[in-house]
Amino acid sequence: MKRLLLISALLYSGIALTPLAQAASTLRCQSSLISLDDHINEVQAKCGEPISKVFLGYREVVDYYGGVSQVGIDEWSYGPRNGMYYFLRFEANRLVKIQSKRGQ
Repeated sequence: MKRLLLISALLYSGIALTPLAQAASTLRCQSSLISLDDHINEVQAKCGEPISKVFLGYREVVDYYGGVSQVGIDEWSYGPRNGMYYFLRFEANRLVKIQSKRGQ
């Protein structure tokens, strides 16, 4: 029962989820670290040329004043690094998502 209460308290406080969130929001490239919201040029400077660059299209966004504009969506792939491939998604030239997948 004490164990269940401790786990519940950790989950409620967010302490148990912190390492998971950090792992998904950063990526090490050589001796540098990239993070969500980094500019596309900064990522390329730190990580080098990706193995592939794919333009996925546009997404409409609503600004603070209610105006609608379109931003480009790109996906870059890096790897394999120790058997892992990394997929970086950019919206409006900002890093918004880092995913990894084990290669076959």
